[in-house]
Formats: sequence, structure tokens, C-alpha cells
Amino acid sequence: MDNFLLKTLDNSIVIIGKVSLLNKRKRLHLKREFNASFKEDRILIDLPKDDNDLFSLLDFFESNNLNISLDDNTAKKVKTAYSKAEQFKEFSDQAKRIWNGEFNVDEFEHFCSVLDEELDRTLYPLQLLAAYHLAFSQNACNFSVPGAGKTSIVYGAYSYLKAQTNDKQVNKMLIVGPLSSFGPWENEYKECFGKEIEIKRISGELPREEKEGYFFRSNTAEITLISYQGLIGLTNEIKYFLLNNNVLFVLDEAHKIKNTSGGSIATAALDLAVYANSRVILTGTPAPNGYRDLYNLFEFIWPKKGIIKYSPIQLDDMTTASNDDRVEDLLDDLSPYFIRIKKSDLNLPPKTENPPIYVEMDSAQSKIYEIIEKKIVTSFDQDNYVVDTFKQAKMIRLIQAASNPSLLLSPIAELTSESDILSEIDEEFASLIQKYHTQRIVPNSFILAREIIEEKISKGERVIVWAVYVESILMFSRYLEECDIKHRVLYGKTPIETEVTEKDVITREKIIDEFNSKSSSFDVIVANPFAVAESISLHKRCHNAIYLERNFDGARFLQSKDRIHRYGLPKDINTNYYYIITKDTISEVIHNRLLEKEQILLRITESREIPLFNFMADELNENDVKAVIKFYEKRKNRGNS
Repeated sequence: MDNFLLKTLDNSIVIIGKVSLLNKRKRLHLKREFNASFKEDRILIDLPKDDNDLFSLLDFFESNNLNISLDDNTAKKVKTAYSKAEQFKEFSDQAKRIWNGEFNVDEFEHFCSVLDEELDRTLYPLQLLAAYHLAFSQNACNFSVPGAGKTSIVYGAYSYLKAQTNDKQVNKMLIVGPLSSFGPWENEYKECFGKEIEIKRISGELPREEKEGYFFRSNTAEITLISYQGLIGLTNEIKYFLLNNNVLFVLDEAHKIKNTSGGSIATAALDLAVYANSRVILTGTPAPNGYRDLYNLFEFIWPKKGIIKYSPIQLDDMTTASNDDRVEDLLDDLSPYFIRIKKSDLNLPPKTENPPIYVEMDSAQSKIYEIIEKKIVTSFDQDNYVVDTFKQAKMIRLIQAASNPSLLLSPIAELTSESDILSEIDEEFASLIQKYHTQRIVPNSFILAREIIEEKISKGERVIVWAVYVESILMFSRYLEECDIKHRVLYGKTPIETEVTEKDVITREKIIDEFNSKSSSFDVIVANPFAVAESISLHKRCHNAIYLERNFDGARFLQSKDRIHRYGLPKDINTNYYYIITKDTISEVIHNRLLEKEQILLRITESREIPLFNFMADELNENDVKAVIKFYEKRKNRGNS
């Protein structure tokens, strides 16, 4: 005889039976997992959000040897759910086989023939396979490295889906991404399809009424671009748009929805996902802080399918436990739904990592640096390397002193004056910094960078110069102007193209487009990796990067390198990196630490399908602090010997 009878109502489940058979542990499990409440002869549960919850509930009773029967209505629902689950498993297995190269050859050749007709660009083999995988599944993640051509892959799948006449057909794209990605999406469309179409940018500068009204129009653009922030206030309007069009919904740089604690951006994206015909996740850093970051990505592409069977807390445990057996199960569960092209798959021509170029400090800079270095490093607790706001501020000041003491006159925007080491300096030292600035001493690093630039320009080559601090960019720009070297700057305040931008305003898009053209009026860009390390491609015309200054941020550094070393480079092109380092300063420590971080990253990204980047999540970490202290002590001992 059965102990329990399960009935499904409109919005809930009722389980009738001997509740007394459930001990405290079983009741706690039901309450925690299914939000159950208990009465004398029944258990009340909200209707599960997906079939997997229902299966888990039935498994609970079976695994605890508690007999349960189903009313007729529930039995039919369960039978249908199991049938759908089997079909989805069969579909998932086929998607997995595609990425492993096991697919129907005739279907793949038909896919390629459609792309030959629709696209003006030829995709390389792995891009074709990735596009075919996406077109087959319609919902997938692409975790490929920067420069693998993720945008072209999406456009390839879109061109195929657009040509369909069945329920797989799509006819619009909604692309959510950072503002810096808008230009590349527009340019890639022209490259892929060989034509220009209307592409609508929904940006903050448009009047609210215009943004709201756009999504209710019957003649919306084929491609619509919107920022993540823009999703928040337009969810109802975008829902209407998704319901009334066959939309391929793309999240570019999708790690921005990783917040599993109810963040407004993540909530908006997940709420809208269910209304799209197709869904795509694009990010080269799927798990910057751990496996929890994957949860929302797979919830977006397959809403209510429970692709990840572990809770966010369990995913945290798996991140911290180095040999957790569940990790392999997780990756196996996810493998049908994502693809990843690694750096080694791109067959890029080799790049030249030129030996670091050391420059000496002039006497004034050397004096300023040594005073700040001693004050900062001796203030560190030798037994406590944890990075806090104070250490962060002190490191920034030390880097600035090594780069250009004039930077010390500007406040650090993100930090309070109380955490700034310069609030403790005496008047005599302050006047020393002011005198350095007033005399407009040109740092030796500027002179060396200018010499490299002049050599490259004389050969008809182009150069990008990377600097961390905005003031460094502006100072170096003024120096290049004085040297009559034509250039442009790219940093946070460089305007982004919008529909209301006046024609004579120089925007990021205009700068990048001209720089990539044969007839550019300038040969040099001076840029900040925090503003433009993502989404832009400069490899068509630029093969030289000079690093004027850097900090400990390994992720930004590697992203900046990828701007000029990407798929599409001819085999005879040599990409050059030049690192200018101020001798006997923190600049040397940063160079060595970035080399270490790069090697770790390459080992991880080339060996693991979903690499964890939590070791690089912060700009400054404990090992960086240790390295600075060790370097200081080594120099001090050398001076005393």
C-alpha cells in the first residue's frame, strides 16, 4: 500500500499521506529543496519551476523507500515530462557529437552551401564547426579566446537560421554588450555579408520615449544593439519585441550576468531569455571567480532545463576543492551546450616578445621614487599580505612615481584621501613633486617610446601605445604633438558613437575605423586597456605595441595583447611587443609578475575546457605585494653591500 498520493494543482503540489513517516532530516530536505510546508496529513509545495524539480521530488521519495502514487493528471504530466527529457537528452548528445566532429556529412555540407550563398566571408574550419553547432542547437555558449572570431561565428549561424522556413527560423538579432562592442558588431556585419543595413543602437542618449516606442514598432531594424544597463528599464518593451519577432538573442561579454544573488542586470537577462527563439552566450572568461559564474550563463541559454544540477553553494565548494570529483561531472553535463576555440587552435603566426627595455630615472625622479618607496614598503605588515584599500592606493602611488612623478599631483578617483599615502607627506616633499611637474621634465620612458614610434613610422608601420593612467595618456599625447607625430587617444572619455553624436565629433569608432584603413591620417594610437582592451581589433594594420606603463592586472594586459595578435593575420606578419621598464623600480616587479600570470593563464586555458580565472580576478593580489617587498629588500641589501 502506498504511503503517499501526489496531486498537481494549478499552482502547487499536494502530497497526501502519513507525514509522521518523515523524520526531521527528511522534512528539512523537503523544506530546503522544495520550499515545502507541512500539515498533519499533507505536504504543500509550490509548483516546480521545471520538470527536473518534479523528477527530483519523485527521486526523493523513491530513494527513501517511501511509496508514492500519482493521480491521473499528474501521471500524464510525468509521462510527458520524461518523454521530453529523453528527447532533450538525445538532442544534447547529438550537439555534443557535432563539436567532437561526429555529424551527418550531408547536413553539414548543406549548411556550408547556405553560408557560401549568404556570407561574403569564408569561415575557417573551426569557425564553421562552431557555427554549425550553434545553428543546430540554436542555444549555445561560445567560450573561445579573444581573436577567435566569435562575432563571425554568430553571424554564420544567423545567416543559416534566417534562411530556414521552419520553426527554427530567425529574422532579427538583439545583441546585448558593452558600448565598446557596438562598432565591432556593425563592422563585422559589413565584413561578413558585404553590405550595410540598418543597425539600431539603443543607448542612454536616446530619449526614453524613443527607446520604449522602438521595441513596439512593426519595422524594427534587423540588428538591434543595447547595453546591459539598458536592459533594466526596458524589460516589458523587449519582451513584446521578442514575442512578436523570431529573435536570436545574444549576450556579448556575458560574464556581466554572472551575479546569482538577484542582480538587476542578471535578473533582466534571465527573465527575457525564455521569450527568444535562439539564445547565445559569448565570453572568453566564463568563470572569472569560480564555477558559480557559470550558473546564469547556462540558465540563460536553456531556461528551466536545469542544465547545471548543482546549487551555487555547491559550485563554490567545487571551486575551492582542487580535486573535487564533481567537477568532471559538471563539465560532462555542460559539454553539449558550449564550444571553445583555444589560442593554439588559431594557428597564429609567431609573435616577438622583445626583451624589456630599461630606462634610467633622472635624479629628480629617482629621489622622489626612493622616498615614496621607503615610506610605502616599510609600512607593510611583513606577516599580512592581504590586499586592502590602503595597500591598493599605496601601490598605485608607487607605480606612478616609477612612471612619471607628475601623476602624483592627481587624486586617485576611486580611493579616499585617507587611504592615500600622499596625505602623509611633508611640505618639503610636496614641493619637490610640484617642482618636477613645473619644470615639465620629460620622462626617459617617453623619449624611448617616441624613438621606437619614429622608427616604425619611417617603415610605414603603425603603433599602439598602452598606458594605465589617463594623465599619462594625455601627457604623452602632448609630447607627441610637440614632436609632430600624428596620433589619436582612446580612453574612457573618448566618445562612443550614438545616433545623436554630431558628425564632427571624433568617436572611438571613427578613430578605430580610420586607423584600420589604408589612408589613415595618423599612425599611432595611445590607449588605456581599461577602456578599450575588449571588443576592438587592430591587427589588420597594426603589428606593434609599446607598453609605456603597466600595473598588476594580468587580465587587462593579456586582453590588450590580443588586440593585434588575432585570427586573420597573414603568416608573414611579425607582431612586436615592446616593454619599457623604469630600472630599479616596481616596474621591474610588475613585468615579472605579469609574465608569471601569463604563463599560468596559458597553461590553464590550453588544458581546460572551462578555465577558472579567479587567480587573476583582482588587479593586485597577495603574491604581488610579497614580490614588491622582496624586490625592495633585495635592492636595499645591494645598496648596503
